[in-house]
Amino acid sequence: MARSGDVDIAAAAKLMADSSRAAVLVELTDGRALPPSELAAVAGVSRSTISEHLALLERAGFLTVERGGRHRYFRLAGPAVAEAVEALAALAPRRQVSSLKQANRAGALADARTCYGHLAGRLGVGITEAMVERGLVEREAEVFLLTADGAAWLRALGVERPPRAGKTCNDWSERRPHLAGKLGVALAGRLFELEWLQRTRQRRAVRVTERGARELRAQLGVGGF
Repeated sequence: MARSGDVDIAAAAKLMADSSRAAVLVELTDGRALPPSELAAVAGVSRSTISEHLALLERAGFLTVERGGRHRYFRLAGPAVAEAVEALAALAPRRQVSSLKQANRAGALADARTCYGHLAGRLGVGITEAMVERGLVEREAEVFLLTADGAAWLRALGVERPPRAGKTCNDWSERRPHLAGKLGVALAGRLFELEWLQRTRQRRAVRVTERGARELRAQLGVGGF
């Protein structure tokens, strides 16, 4: 029986090294499924070219495809792919901003964005650090454990069965970890339901509402949004 050797990191890195494929992976880190036409626009390539890129990423296990009638929608194969993209983004150099549009988009994403269902950017890191300071979660290595006070706080927010733990995710814009995993997803989902947060026209970017700003300041001491 044939045995597998060591992992081939170079093969995976080669797939992500193409700028068009990298743009697709980054665009999908918020967990959505998008059609090839939208991904072609994001990558700045033709429909035929994006089809080739998507096929490569799907065969490599980076993407999965969903079908709705005659249409196809692509999403990341799972949170491990999003975590890999975020980890590389934390190491990557920043691009030069050459227009006001690019500057506004970069600023919005750095302030508050979603990453595979949880919160990232200055907002995500700020909430995470506030939860640690208030004893709502405790960090143990690469895991955030929910405390009894944290569980009570989340239930008061309306999360009936809070997950017991979440993972750390190194934030590429803040260079500090934010709360990810099941706990991070549950918290972010509830904040959207409460309308403390809203999605914006800029993909992945999040806006804090007036009510959200008041509540985050009052309950966690998180401000400036």
